[in-house]
Amino acid sequence: MHRREFIQTASVAAGGVLAAPNLTGMSHLGAKKRIAMVGTGGRGTGFWGKTVLDNYGDMVEFVGLCDINPGRVEAAKKYIGATCPTYTDFEEMMRAQKPDVLIVTTVDATHHEFIIKGLEMGSDVISEKPMTTDEIKCQAILDAERRTGRKVTIGFNYRYGPHMTKIKELLMQDRVGKLVSVDFNWFLNVYHGSDYFRRWHGIKSRSGSLWVHKATHHFDLLNWWINSEPVAVTAFGSLDHYGANNSFRGIKCRTCKHKDKCKFYYDVTKDKYYTALYTDNESHDGYFRDGCVWRSEIDIYDKMSAQIQYANGVLVNYSLTTYSPYEGWRIAFNGFNGRLDSWQDIPYQHGVFESVDQANRHAQEMAQNNNEVPTEYEEIIVMDNFARKHESVKVPKFKGGHGGGDKRMHDMIFRDPNMADPFGLKAGTRDGAMSCLIGIAARKSIEQNRKVSIAELTDLKPMAVRGKAS
Repeated sequence: MHRREFIQTASVAAGGVLAAPNLTGMSHLGAKKRIAMVGTGGRGTGFWGKTVLDNYGDMVEFVGLCDINPGRVEAAKKYIGATCPTYTDFEEMMRAQKPDVLIVTTVDATHHEFIIKGLEMGSDVISEKPMTTDEIKCQAILDAERRTGRKVTIGFNYRYGPHMTKIKELLMQDRVGKLVSVDFNWFLNVYHGSDYFRRWHGIKSRSGSLWVHKATHHFDLLNWWINSEPVAVTAFGSLDHYGANNSFRGIKCRTCKHKDKCKFYYDVTKDKYYTALYTDNESHDGYFRDGCVWRSEIDIYDKMSAQIQYANGVLVNYSLTTYSPYEGWRIAFNGFNGRLDSWQDIPYQHGVFESVDQANRHAQEMAQNNNEVPTEYEEIIVMDNFARKHESVKVPKFKGGHGGGDKRMHDMIFRDPNMADPFGLKAGTRDGAMSCLIGIAARKSIEQNRKVSIAELTDLKPMAVRGKAS
């Protein structure tokens, strides 16, 4: 939504929205805000680097870029169009540049290290999701924010998409009555899904598994939509398809002798962006972007299902598929008075299965297209109990990244941090914790074959209503 629409709908905001984590360094009074970034991989360089500088260069300036790979950080600087110094030593950058805001886009398992050091060295922090990968690191981040008085914002861009926000608005209006259960299914297609197993994400110690790296996005949406916090998780999962399950394997696609018969062969050299960031700089750290999806070291799950119990009594059934013919999601909210159904990018819903380029589907979603003229719509179906008809709520479909959510989130962070926020879109450490803790609990549930309580993981006690202690 645009700012005008936020203001017009402010009256629908109900209690229970968490306090927004306004970054003290982003007040935009006076000089440009000084930003540093650690981690110059694809996400940091493109989404938090070039896009931010291109769109908000009148408000912010990059004063430092840091990465353990000296070649990659220089390539990132060139792509972003920044003029700042580059570093391979994080603390050296922080001491020399003293940024107002630090953006953390490193490997997930190291987020905590840079968030905590950034806070302690005087910066507010913006962290890419997930906030972290285990409960010990999560607690350390919570403690550091309390101790330093600085603020952490988590980049949950999915919240900001008009489709997601409309669902939130309908739920806030009790459109289906008291909510009792939710069914949420997320599908990664064979192109995007396999890519997680090609990269560092396929190693549990680095990504926390897709329960944390990917599903954190989805769990945050659930917490936000339901307006409550999770109390327990029971999960199932296994690695059945990728990893050591195949009859042949290599190390990386470029050198693999099986490339002619492997359906998952990927030629990274066709992507100039990834080639400049990764392939040209492999000699510095040994990391390659086209790893074999059948590597024996892969240990994350590729099949996942969970039941999540919420403090307000809502029960969620969630699943994540990593090798689907198409990419999208489907959700249903069941209430005392009716049911709300919605979906996104399920091809046959609009009879366009053959026209969707699934191979490039994710790249198109991630593209930072600023075209705000919608040509299609998303649909939300609402049915009342005992009724013989349904209501179709049509939401304009925007082409910008994540359905228009990326630009709206950046606007609220960088352009106008004080804009009206009736739907509680801004996300802080409690949001970051409650989302990644579901994934952490799911992982523990599988490993220990038991139900895992959220309260046993950190000192946060789940709230029946977000922002309101029981």
